[in-house]
Amino acid sequence: MARPESRYVCQACGAVFHRWEGQCRGCSAWNTLVESLVRESSAGRAAARSSGAAGVPRSEPLAGMGVDPEPRRPIGIEEVDRVLGGGLVPGSLVLLGGEPGIGKSTLVLEMAAGAARDDGSGGVLYASGEESAAQLRLRAERLGLDRGASGQRIGLLTETEVDRIVAAAAAERPGLLIIDSIQTMTADGLQGPAGSVGQVREAAARLGAYARSAGVPVILVGHVTKDGSLAGPRTLEHLVDAVLTLEGERFGSLRLLRAAKNRFGSTEEVGVLEMTADGLRPVADPARAFLGDGAGASSGVAVAATLEGSRPLLVEVQALVAPSGYGTPRRTVAGADANRVALLVAVLGRRCGADISGHDLYVSLAGGATVSEPALDLALALALVSSLRDRPLRPATVVCGEVSLLGELRPARGLERRAREAARLGFSQALVPCSRTGKLPPIDGLEWVLAGTLREAMDLVLTPRTGTVGEGSEDRQAVLGSTSS
Repeated sequence: MARPESRYVCQACGAVFHRWEGQCRGCSAWNTLVESLVRESSAGRAAARSSGAAGVPRSEPLAGMGVDPEPRRPIGIEEVDRVLGGGLVPGSLVLLGGEPGIGKSTLVLEMAAGAARDDGSGGVLYASGEESAAQLRLRAERLGLDRGASGQRIGLLTETEVDRIVAAAAAERPGLLIIDSIQTMTADGLQGPAGSVGQVREAAARLGAYARSAGVPVILVGHVTKDGSLAGPRTLEHLVDAVLTLEGERFGSLRLLRAAKNRFGSTEEVGVLEMTADGLRPVADPARAFLGDGAGASSGVAVAATLEGSRPLLVEVQALVAPSGYGTPRRTVAGADANRVALLVAVLGRRCGADISGHDLYVSLAGGATVSEPALDLALALALVSSLRDRPLRPATVVCGEVSLLGELRPARGLERRAREAARLGFSQALVPCSRTGKLPPIDGLEWVLAGTLREAMDLVLTPRTGTVGEGSEDRQAVLGSTSS
């Protein structure tokens, strides 16, 4: 069988060249030539199709052949298994990405140790192209993973040639294969350097073929670029079955594990981990992890009840509105959507008489949290106007709701679940949009405060400087503010 040869194919027009060129001579596009393997000629494929009926593939019924699918393989880390949907699916390809120093290598080593403790899943093969075996042992010793079953059943392989790694895995038959990282791998037949588009795509394709044929889950560690996206070709994310991202402030302790793609589970779940001296540990009470100490004592602070998949999380929103000294007002947003904050600023000025367009705005979420759901709108708006007027919100109040362009409040899904979690954490009032489905269910220790618009919400929960509540809004409270009873 002839050795496959590499060619440079233009991703814009499909033109083929024998060497790399900066500009395609076919369509004049720049930097579109990607090294690819030419495995078989079209004549060879035509001969294979005409060789007889033995080579014709047969379909299978959708209902299957009565064979039960293999169960998932739990990692042993509750937060990771939650994001994966219960564990690793045999034969799946999982990509883990994150910024440098965020804890990717620490997490995959702990995942390897967790999988190695399962006696029925086989050992773990850890292939590293970035660290030597001695460096990996030092990391494992620091994390306390070099003893017991994990120390005996994790095999280290310092290799960058993907075919040699696949051959070693085929010989050892591990229950889990870890590649750290995919950008350091090279595929035989390609001349490009490690980390190039062609090398990353071909290496991932070969590892995916091994995973599906052997029924072994494979975890790939991937780098990210300066804009936060995964390095390499976009097809890398299409080749894998799940894309996990490890987020958080590098110098903070909290880490969030999210699934940007998951063919075998939900992409809405989030895992909350804490970086300690002994490695990454699951947070005992994730709902409390993103709450500050003085939520009800300062202006510019509001607590939002968010929902990540099936898990309610309470997040403290902090805002600072200051007069702009000169030039264009500054907008600094961390953890929330900056475009959404700009929209709320416009709604506050147009619908609520709180014009802050000429002020400097600083918005952040406590603990390095990142929230994208629209239910955060109400907390963002109230924190901004609270800082502008120097009036804190009522103590022990949690808010939840989406704000429309007309200044109206829209309810969020899972409202009862969010409110029950807030009551468990000691909050006594929940400001929510007026329910369109009827009366809200009673919750022990929690009072429902209803509002139809953002202006009404401001009147209901902002504490005036005199110390009373509901400045000029007694009539609105009589109509809108009601308890569950």
